[in-house]
Amino acid sequence: MRKILAGAVGALLVALPGQAETVSDFTLDNGMQVVVIEDHRAPVVVHMVWYRVGSADEPAGHSGIAHFLEHLLFKGTDDMAPGEFSEVVEAQGGNDNAFTSWDYTAYHQRVAADRLGLMMQMEADRMRDLVLSEADVLTERNVILEERSQRTDSSPGALLGEQMQAAQYMNGRYGVPIIGWRHEMEVLSRQDALDFYAANYAPNNAILVVAGDVTPAEVLKLAETHYGPVAPSSDIVSRDRPAEPPQLAERRITLADARVSEPYMRRSYLAPERNPGDQRQAAALTYLAELLGGSGTTSVFARALQFDSNVAVYSAAFYDGTSVDPGTFGVLVMPQPGVTLADAEAAMDGVLAGFLEEGIDDADFARLKTQIAAAEIYARDDTEGLARQYGEALAVGLTLQDIADWPGILQSVTEDEVMAAAQQVLNRRNAVTGWLTTEEAQQ
Repeated sequence: MRKILAGAVGALLVALPGQAETVSDFTLDNGMQVVVIEDHRAPVVVHMVWYRVGSADEPAGHSGIAHFLEHLLFKGTDDMAPGEFSEVVEAQGGNDNAFTSWDYTAYHQRVAADRLGLMMQMEADRMRDLVLSEADVLTERNVILEERSQRTDSSPGALLGEQMQAAQYMNGRYGVPIIGWRHEMEVLSRQDALDFYAANYAPNNAILVVAGDVTPAEVLKLAETHYGPVAPSSDIVSRDRPAEPPQLAERRITLADARVSEPYMRRSYLAPERNPGDQRQAAALTYLAELLGGSGTTSVFARALQFDSNVAVYSAAFYDGTSVDPGTFGVLVMPQPGVTLADAEAAMDGVLAGFLEEGIDDADFARLKTQIAAAEIYARDDTEGLARQYGEALAVGLTLQDIADWPGILQSVTEDEVMAAAQQVLNRRNAVTGWLTTEEAQQ
Protein backbone atom coordinates (compact mmCIF):
# COMPACT_ATOMS: atom_id res chain seq x y z
CA MET A 1 0.00 0.00 0.00
CA ARG A 2 1.17 3.51 -0.69
CA LYS A 3 -0.30 6.95 -0.28
CA ILE A 4 -1.39 8.41 -3.56
CA LEU A 5 -2.85 11.77 -2.64
CA ALA A 6 -1.35 13.82 0.13
CA GLY A 7 -4.58 15.77 0.66
CA ALA A 8 -6.75 12.72 1.21
CA VAL A 9 -7.45 11.49 4.68
CA GLY A 10 -6.27 7.88 4.71
CA ALA A 11 -6.00 7.78 0.93
CA LEU A 12 -4.58 4.45 -0.18
CA LEU A 13 -4.03 2.72 -3.49
CA VAL A 14 -4.33 -1.00 -2.96
CA ALA A 15 -3.31 -3.75 -5.34
CA LEU A 16 -5.38 -6.30 -3.48
CA PRO A 17 -3.88 -9.79 -3.21
CA GLY A 18 -5.59 -12.18 -5.56
CA GLN A 19 -7.61 -9.36 -7.15
CA ALA A 20 -7.27 -8.23 -10.75
CA GLU A 21 -8.74 -4.80 -10.08
CA THR A 22 -6.92 -1.84 -8.53
CA VAL A 23 -8.88 -0.37 -5.62
CA SER A 24 -8.33 3.00 -3.97
CA ASP A 25 -9.77 3.94 -0.61
CA PHE A 26 -9.91 7.25 1.21
CA THR A 27 -12.09 9.07 3.72
CA LEU A 28 -13.37 12.62 3.43
CA ASP A 29 -13.12 15.02 6.36
CA ASN A 30 -16.86 14.60 7.00
CA GLY A 31 -16.43 10.85 7.49
CA MET A 32 -17.64 9.58 4.12
CA GLN A 33 -15.71 6.53 2.90
CA VAL A 34 -14.82 6.60 -0.80
CA VAL A 35 -13.78 3.51 -2.77
CA VAL A 36 -12.59 3.66 -6.38
CA ILE A 37 -12.36 0.58 -8.62
CA GLU A 38 -10.53 1.37 -11.84
CA ASP A 39 -11.70 -0.22 -15.09
CA HIS A 40 -10.60 1.62 -18.22
CA ARG A 41 -11.99 -0.75 -20.83
CA ALA A 42 -15.01 1.45 -21.60
CA PRO A 43 -15.75 5.15 -21.00
CA VAL A 44 -18.50 4.45 -18.45
CA VAL A 45 -18.74 4.68 -14.70
CA VAL A 46 -20.92 3.19 -11.96
CA HIS A 47 -21.64 5.56 -9.09
CA MET A 48 -23.13 4.07 -5.92
CA VAL A 49 -23.90 5.50 -2.49
CA TRP A 50 -24.51 2.94 0.24
CA TYR A 51 -26.05 3.95 3.57
CA ARG A 52 -25.32 1.76 6.57
CA VAL A 53 -28.99 1.53 7.42
CA GLY A 54 -31.63 -0.94 6.36
CA SER A 55 -34.94 -2.36 7.49
CA ALA A 56 -33.32 -4.10 10.48
CA ASP A 57 -32.44 -0.64 11.83
CA GLU A 58 -36.01 0.65 11.76
CA PRO A 59 -37.72 1.72 14.99
CA ALA A 60 -40.25 -0.82 16.25
CA GLY A 61 -43.71 -0.23 14.86
CA HIS A 62 -42.42 1.50 11.72
CA SER A 63 -41.61 -1.49 9.51
CA GLY A 64 -41.06 -0.60 5.88
CA ILE A 65 -39.83 2.94 6.58
CA ALA A 66 -36.35 2.25 5.14
CA HIS A 67 -37.81 1.00 1.85
CA PHE A 68 -40.43 3.77 1.88
CA LEU A 69 -37.70 6.39 2.24
CA GLU A 70 -35.80 4.83 -0.65
CA HIS A 71 -38.83 5.59 -2.84
CA LEU A 72 -39.24 9.07 -1.41
CA LEU A 73 -35.67 10.08 -2.24
CA PHE A 74 -36.76 10.30 -5.88
CA LYS A 75 -39.42 12.88 -5.00
CA GLY A 76 -37.17 15.92 -5.07
CA THR A 77 -35.03 18.34 -3.08
CA ASP A 78 -34.76 22.08 -2.62
CA ASP A 79 -32.93 22.13 -5.98
CA MET A 80 -34.66 19.36 -7.92
CA ALA A 81 -38.32 18.75 -8.74
CA PRO A 82 -39.99 15.40 -8.05
CA GLY A 83 -38.79 12.87 -10.61
CA GLU A 84 -36.13 15.18 -11.99
CA PHE A 85 -33.25 13.07 -10.70
CA SER A 86 -34.06 10.07 -12.91
CA GLU A 87 -35.01 12.32 -15.83
CA VAL A 88 -31.57 13.94 -15.75
CA VAL A 89 -29.82 10.56 -15.58
CA GLU A 90 -31.85 9.29 -18.53
CA ALA A 91 -31.10 12.47 -20.50
CA GLN A 92 -27.39 11.70 -20.11
CA GLY A 93 -27.96 8.26 -21.63
CA GLY A 94 -27.63 6.53 -18.26
CA ASN A 95 -29.81 4.56 -15.89
CA ASP A 96 -30.40 4.66 -12.16
CA ASN A 97 -32.14 2.76 -9.42
CA ALA A 98 -32.03 1.95 -5.71
CA PHE A 99 -32.60 -0.99 -3.38
CA THR A 100 -33.11 -1.70 0.30
CA SER A 101 -32.00 -4.70 2.34
CA TRP A 102 -32.07 -5.54 6.03
CA ASP A 103 -28.61 -4.03 6.44
CA TYR A 104 -28.25 -1.23 3.90
CA THR A 105 -29.90 1.08 1.38
CA ALA A 106 -28.10 1.85 -1.88
CA TYR A 107 -28.58 4.31 -4.73
CA HIS A 108 -26.77 3.86 -8.04
CA GLN A 109 -26.32 5.22 -11.55
CA ARG A 110 -24.46 4.01 -14.62
CA VAL A 111 -23.46 6.85 -16.97
CA ALA A 112 -20.71 8.06 -19.27
CA ALA A 113 -17.55 8.69 -17.26
CA ASP A 114 -17.60 12.42 -17.97
CA ARG A 115 -21.00 12.69 -16.23
CA LEU A 116 -19.69 11.48 -12.86
CA GLY A 117 -19.54 14.98 -11.38
CA LEU A 118 -23.20 15.56 -12.20
CA MET A 119 -24.18 12.32 -10.48
CA MET A 120 -22.27 13.31 -7.36
CA GLN A 121 -23.84 16.76 -7.40
CA MET A 122 -27.36 15.33 -7.48
CA GLU A 123 -26.71 12.51 -5.00
CA ALA A 124 -25.07 14.88 -2.52
CA ASP A 125 -28.06 17.21 -2.87
CA ARG A 126 -30.56 14.54 -1.82
CA MET A 127 -28.33 13.28 0.98
CA ARG A 128 -29.46 16.11 3.28
CA ASP A 129 -31.88 18.35 1.35
CA LEU A 130 -34.87 16.11 0.68
CA VAL A 131 -38.19 17.96 0.33
CA LEU A 132 -41.42 16.05 0.89
CA SER A 133 -44.99 17.17 0.54
CA GLU A 134 -47.94 15.38 2.08
CA ALA A 135 -49.15 14.58 -1.44
CA ASP A 136 -45.77 12.96 -2.29
CA VAL A 137 -45.96 10.80 0.83
CA LEU A 138 -49.53 9.65 0.24
CA THR A 139 -48.85 8.84 -3.40
CA GLU A 140 -45.70 6.86 -2.69
CA ARG A 141 -47.25 5.07 0.28
CA ASN A 142 -49.89 3.73 -2.09
CA VAL A 143 -47.08 2.64 -4.41
CA ILE A 144 -45.32 0.57 -1.74
CA LEU A 145 -48.62 -0.93 -0.59
CA GLU A 146 -49.32 -1.99 -4.16
CA GLU A 147 -45.78 -3.37 -4.38
CA ARG A 148 -46.46 -5.49 -1.32
CA SER A 149 -49.73 -6.68 -2.88
CA GLN A 150 -48.02 -7.73 -6.10
CA ARG A 151 -44.79 -9.21 -4.75
CA THR A 152 -45.83 -10.68 -1.41
CA ASP A 153 -49.57 -10.93 -0.82
CA SER A 154 -50.23 -12.40 -4.27
CA SER A 155 -47.48 -15.01 -3.94
CA PRO A 156 -47.98 -17.99 -1.62
CA GLY A 157 -44.26 -18.73 -1.80
CA ALA A 158 -43.39 -15.19 -0.72
CA LEU A 159 -45.91 -15.40 2.13
CA LEU A 160 -44.38 -18.67 3.31
CA GLY A 161 -40.91 -17.14 3.22
CA GLU A 162 -42.11 -14.13 5.18
CA GLN A 163 -43.78 -16.31 7.82
CA MET A 164 -40.72 -18.55 8.11
CA GLN A 165 -38.44 -15.54 8.52
CA ALA A 166 -40.67 -14.19 11.28
CA ALA A 167 -40.62 -17.58 13.00
CA GLN A 168 -36.84 -17.86 12.65
CA TYR A 169 -36.20 -14.55 14.43
CA MET A 170 -38.26 -14.21 17.57
CA ASN A 171 -36.38 -11.10 18.70
CA GLY A 172 -33.93 -10.17 15.95
CA ARG A 173 -34.94 -7.59 13.36
CA TYR A 174 -34.38 -9.93 10.40
CA GLY A 175 -37.79 -11.36 11.29
CA VAL A 176 -39.47 -8.19 10.03
CA PRO A 177 -40.01 -8.08 6.23
CA ILE A 178 -38.00 -5.48 4.35
CA ILE A 179 -41.09 -4.13 2.64
CA GLY A 180 -42.86 -3.97 6.01
CA TRP A 181 -45.99 -5.39 7.61
CA ARG A 182 -49.03 -4.02 5.80
CA HIS A 183 -50.77 -2.67 8.92
CA GLU A 184 -47.67 -0.65 9.80
CA MET A 185 -47.01 0.48 6.23
CA GLU A 186 -50.53 1.90 6.02
CA VAL A 187 -49.83 4.48 8.73
CA LEU A 188 -46.29 5.57 7.80
CA SER A 189 -46.28 9.34 7.78
CA ARG A 190 -44.30 12.22 6.33
CA GLN A 191 -42.80 12.88 9.75
CA ASP A 192 -41.79 9.21 10.12
CA ALA A 193 -39.90 9.46 6.84
CA LEU A 194 -38.24 12.77 7.69
CA ASP A 195 -37.19 11.53 11.14
CA PHE A 196 -35.63 8.36 9.70
CA TYR A 197 -33.96 10.40 6.98
CA ALA A 198 -32.49 12.94 9.42
CA ALA A 199 -31.24 10.20 11.73
CA ASN A 200 -29.48 8.07 9.13
CA TYR A 201 -28.70 9.91 5.88
CA ALA A 202 -25.37 11.66 6.36
CA PRO A 203 -21.88 11.36 4.88
CA ASN A 204 -20.48 9.71 8.02
CA ASN A 205 -23.02 6.92 7.57
CA ALA A 206 -22.37 6.45 3.86
CA ILE A 207 -19.96 4.70 1.49
CA LEU A 208 -19.32 6.03 -2.01
CA VAL A 209 -18.25 3.38 -4.51
CA VAL A 210 -17.15 4.51 -7.97
CA ALA A 211 -16.19 1.89 -10.54
CA GLY A 212 -15.16 2.38 -14.14
CA ASP A 213 -13.11 4.66 -16.36
CA VAL A 214 -11.84 7.00 -13.65
CA THR A 215 -8.70 7.69 -11.67
CA PRO A 216 -8.50 8.00 -7.88
CA ALA A 217 -7.35 11.61 -8.19
CA GLU A 218 -10.37 12.51 -10.32
CA VAL A 219 -12.82 10.86 -7.96
CA LEU A 220 -11.25 12.41 -4.88
CA LYS A 221 -11.45 15.90 -6.38
CA LEU A 222 -15.08 15.46 -7.38
CA ALA A 223 -16.02 13.87 -4.05
CA GLU A 224 -14.43 16.68 -2.10
CA THR A 225 -16.24 19.22 -4.30
CA HIS A 226 -19.70 17.70 -4.05
CA TYR A 227 -19.82 15.52 -0.93
CA GLY A 228 -17.16 17.34 1.09
CA PRO A 229 -19.37 20.31 2.02
CA VAL A 230 -22.16 18.06 3.36
CA ALA A 231 -22.07 18.27 7.13
CA PRO A 232 -21.75 15.02 9.09
CA SER A 233 -24.39 14.04 11.61
CA SER A 234 -23.73 13.79 15.32
CA ASP A 235 -26.79 11.54 15.68
CA ILE A 236 -25.36 8.45 13.94
CA VAL A 237 -25.35 5.59 16.43
CA SER A 238 -23.84 2.13 16.40
CA ARG A 239 -26.02 -0.74 15.30
CA ASP A 240 -27.15 -1.98 18.68
CA ARG A 241 -29.83 -4.41 17.54
CA PRO A 242 -31.84 -6.80 19.72
CA ALA A 243 -30.09 -10.15 20.08
CA GLU A 244 -31.78 -13.40 19.17
CA PRO A 245 -32.29 -15.75 22.17
CA PRO A 246 -31.13 -19.37 21.86
CA GLN A 247 -33.55 -21.49 19.85
CA LEU A 248 -34.49 -24.62 21.80
CA ALA A 249 -36.73 -26.47 19.36
CA GLU A 250 -37.58 -26.71 15.69
CA ARG A 251 -40.40 -24.46 14.52
CA ARG A 252 -42.79 -25.64 11.83
CA ILE A 253 -45.22 -23.82 9.53
CA THR A 254 -47.75 -25.13 7.04
CA LEU A 255 -49.24 -22.63 4.60
CA ALA A 256 -52.15 -23.91 2.53
CA ASP A 257 -53.35 -21.77 -0.36
CA ALA A 258 -55.68 -22.43 -3.26
CA ARG A 259 -53.21 -20.69 -5.60
CA VAL A 260 -50.48 -23.28 -4.99
CA SER A 261 -49.83 -25.45 -8.04
CA GLU A 262 -46.46 -26.93 -7.06
CA PRO A 263 -46.15 -27.74 -3.34
CA TYR A 264 -42.72 -27.78 -1.75
CA MET A 265 -41.00 -27.91 1.59
CA ARG A 266 -38.14 -25.72 2.70
CA ARG A 267 -36.10 -25.38 5.83
CA SER A 268 -33.90 -22.61 7.16
CA TYR A 269 -31.23 -23.05 9.82
CA LEU A 270 -29.65 -20.22 11.79
CA ALA A 271 -26.14 -19.75 10.41
CA PRO A 272 -23.15 -17.49 11.16
CA GLU A 273 -22.28 -14.56 8.92
CA ARG A 274 -18.99 -13.29 7.49
CA ASN A 275 -17.19 -11.22 10.12
CA PRO A 276 -14.18 -8.93 9.82
CA GLY A 277 -11.07 -11.08 10.06
CA ASP A 278 -13.17 -14.22 10.56
CA GLN A 279 -14.65 -15.54 7.30
CA ARG A 280 -13.59 -19.18 7.19
CA GLN A 281 -16.82 -20.65 8.54
CA ALA A 282 -18.85 -18.57 6.10
CA ALA A 283 -16.62 -19.83 3.30
CA ALA A 284 -17.20 -23.40 4.47
CA LEU A 285 -20.96 -22.84 4.41
CA THR A 286 -20.67 -21.42 0.90
CA TYR A 287 -19.18 -24.76 -0.17
CA LEU A 288 -21.78 -26.70 1.80
CA ALA A 289 -24.62 -24.99 -0.07
CA GLU A 290 -22.95 -25.71 -3.41
CA LEU A 291 -22.26 -29.34 -2.51
CA LEU A 292 -25.77 -30.05 -1.28
CA GLY A 293 -27.87 -28.14 -3.78
CA GLY A 294 -25.90 -25.78 -5.97
CA SER A 295 -26.32 -27.78 -9.17
CA GLY A 296 -29.44 -29.29 -10.68
CA THR A 297 -27.44 -32.22 -12.01
CA THR A 298 -24.36 -32.91 -9.89
CA SER A 299 -25.21 -31.80 -6.34
CA VAL A 300 -25.87 -34.26 -3.53
CA PHE A 301 -29.59 -33.45 -3.50
CA ALA A 302 -29.98 -33.60 -7.28
CA ARG A 303 -28.32 -36.99 -7.55
CA ALA A 304 -30.14 -38.56 -4.61
CA LEU A 305 -33.58 -36.94 -4.81
CA GLN A 306 -34.08 -36.14 -8.48
CA PHE A 307 -32.26 -38.98 -10.27
CA ASP A 308 -31.64 -41.93 -7.96
CA SER A 309 -34.97 -42.02 -6.11
CA ASN A 310 -37.08 -39.77 -8.37
CA VAL A 311 -38.62 -38.17 -5.28
CA ALA A 312 -38.18 -34.55 -6.39
CA VAL A 313 -38.48 -32.45 -9.51
CA TYR A 314 -36.32 -29.75 -7.97
CA SER A 315 -34.02 -29.35 -4.98
CA ALA A 316 -31.66 -26.64 -3.78
CA ALA A 317 -29.51 -25.32 -0.96
CA PHE A 318 -28.55 -21.69 -0.46
CA TYR A 319 -26.49 -19.46 1.81
CA ASP A 320 -25.30 -15.86 1.77
CA GLY A 321 -23.22 -14.77 4.75
CA THR A 322 -22.91 -11.09 3.83
CA SER A 323 -24.93 -9.61 6.69
CA VAL A 324 -24.46 -7.75 9.95
CA ASP A 325 -26.08 -10.38 12.17
CA PRO A 326 -26.34 -14.18 11.87
CA GLY A 327 -28.38 -15.25 8.85
CA THR A 328 -29.71 -18.56 7.60
CA PHE A 329 -28.72 -21.61 5.60
CA GLY A 330 -31.61 -22.91 3.50
CA VAL A 331 -32.67 -26.11 1.76
CA LEU A 332 -35.68 -26.79 -0.45
CA VAL A 333 -37.32 -29.82 -2.07
CA MET A 334 -40.20 -29.78 -4.56
CA PRO A 335 -41.60 -33.33 -4.76
CA GLN A 336 -42.69 -35.22 -7.82
CA PRO A 337 -46.47 -35.38 -8.39
CA GLY A 338 -47.87 -38.06 -6.12
CA VAL A 339 -45.07 -37.74 -3.55
CA THR A 340 -46.26 -36.18 -0.30
CA LEU A 341 -44.40 -33.38 1.43
CA ALA A 342 -43.87 -35.67 4.39
CA ASP A 343 -42.18 -38.27 2.19
CA ALA A 344 -40.12 -35.60 0.43
CA GLU A 345 -38.95 -34.17 3.75
CA ALA A 346 -38.10 -37.63 5.09
CA ALA A 347 -36.11 -38.38 1.93
CA MET A 348 -34.21 -35.09 2.21
CA ASP A 349 -33.42 -35.75 5.87
CA GLY A 350 -32.15 -39.17 4.93
CA VAL A 351 -29.82 -37.64 2.36
CA LEU A 352 -28.57 -35.10 4.90
CA ALA A 353 -27.94 -37.83 7.46
CA GLY A 354 -26.00 -39.83 4.90
CA PHE A 355 -23.95 -36.80 3.92
CA LEU A 356 -23.06 -36.05 7.54
CA GLU A 357 -21.98 -39.64 8.04
CA GLU A 358 -20.12 -40.28 4.78
CA GLY A 359 -18.56 -36.87 4.18
CA ILE A 360 -17.56 -35.16 0.94
CA ASP A 361 -16.56 -36.78 -2.31
CA ASP A 362 -13.00 -35.63 -3.09
CA ALA A 363 -13.70 -35.21 -6.80
CA ASP A 364 -16.81 -33.12 -6.14
CA PHE A 365 -14.88 -30.85 -3.80
CA ALA A 366 -12.05 -30.34 -6.28
CA ARG A 367 -14.52 -29.57 -9.05
CA LEU A 368 -16.29 -27.01 -6.88
CA LYS A 369 -13.06 -25.26 -6.01
CA THR A 370 -12.33 -24.84 -9.71
CA GLN A 371 -15.84 -23.58 -10.40
CA ILE A 372 -15.78 -21.08 -7.54
CA ALA A 373 -12.36 -19.79 -8.58
CA ALA A 374 -13.61 -19.36 -12.16
CA ALA A 375 -16.75 -17.55 -10.94
CA GLU A 376 -14.61 -15.12 -8.93
CA ILE A 377 -12.53 -14.37 -12.04
CA TYR A 378 -15.57 -13.89 -14.29
CA ALA A 379 -17.18 -11.60 -11.70
CA ARG A 380 -14.30 -9.14 -12.09
CA ASP A 381 -15.38 -8.49 -15.67
CA ASP A 382 -18.64 -6.97 -14.43
CA THR A 383 -17.94 -3.41 -13.29
CA GLU A 384 -21.36 -2.90 -11.73
CA GLY A 385 -21.17 -6.30 -10.05
CA LEU A 386 -17.80 -5.37 -8.54
CA ALA A 387 -19.19 -2.10 -7.24
CA ARG A 388 -22.05 -4.00 -5.61
CA GLN A 389 -19.68 -6.59 -4.16
CA TYR A 390 -17.54 -3.93 -2.50
CA GLY A 391 -20.43 -1.76 -1.39
CA GLU A 392 -22.39 -4.61 0.15
CA ALA A 393 -19.40 -5.98 2.04
CA LEU A 394 -18.36 -2.59 3.39
CA ALA A 395 -21.95 -1.71 4.33
CA VAL A 396 -22.21 -4.72 6.65
CA GLY A 397 -18.91 -3.96 8.37
CA LEU A 398 -16.35 -5.94 6.39
CA THR A 399 -13.12 -4.25 5.31
CA LEU A 400 -11.24 -3.95 2.05
CA GLN A 401 -8.80 -6.49 3.41
CA ASP A 402 -11.65 -8.92 4.10
CA ILE A 403 -12.83 -8.49 0.51
CA ALA A 404 -9.30 -9.08 -0.75
CA ASP A 405 -8.89 -12.16 1.45
CA TRP A 406 -12.21 -13.77 0.50
CA PRO A 407 -11.14 -15.51 -2.76
CA GLY A 408 -8.05 -16.96 -1.06
CA ILE A 409 -10.09 -18.16 1.91
CA LEU A 410 -12.52 -19.87 -0.44
CA GLN A 411 -9.64 -21.71 -2.10
CA SER A 412 -8.01 -22.71 1.19
CA VAL A 413 -11.12 -24.12 2.89
CA THR A 414 -10.78 -27.84 3.62
CA GLU A 415 -13.27 -30.68 3.53
CA ASP A 416 -12.92 -31.00 7.29
CA GLU A 417 -13.95 -27.37 7.75
CA VAL A 418 -17.00 -27.87 5.55
CA MET A 419 -18.07 -30.94 7.49
CA ALA A 420 -17.53 -29.17 10.82
CA ALA A 421 -19.73 -26.31 9.62
CA ALA A 422 -22.36 -28.80 8.45
CA GLN A 423 -22.40 -30.59 11.81
CA GLN A 424 -22.89 -27.28 13.60
CA VAL A 425 -25.46 -25.64 11.34
CA LEU A 426 -27.64 -28.56 10.19
CA ASN A 427 -29.31 -28.83 13.58
CA ARG A 428 -33.09 -29.16 13.61
CA ARG A 429 -33.28 -27.36 16.95
CA ASN A 430 -32.07 -24.21 15.16
CA ALA A 431 -34.39 -24.63 12.20
CA VAL A 432 -37.72 -23.55 10.81
CA THR A 433 -39.41 -26.02 8.47
CA GLY A 434 -42.14 -24.81 6.17
CA TRP A 435 -44.60 -26.63 3.95
CA LEU A 436 -46.34 -24.87 1.08
CA THR A 437 -49.34 -26.91 0.03
CA THR A 438 -52.76 -26.80 -1.54
CA GLU A 439 -55.89 -26.41 0.51
CA GLU A 440 -57.10 -29.80 -0.70
CA ALA A 441 -53.95 -31.56 0.48
CA GLN A 442 -54.32 -30.15 3.96
CA GLN A 443 -57.94 -31.31 4.37
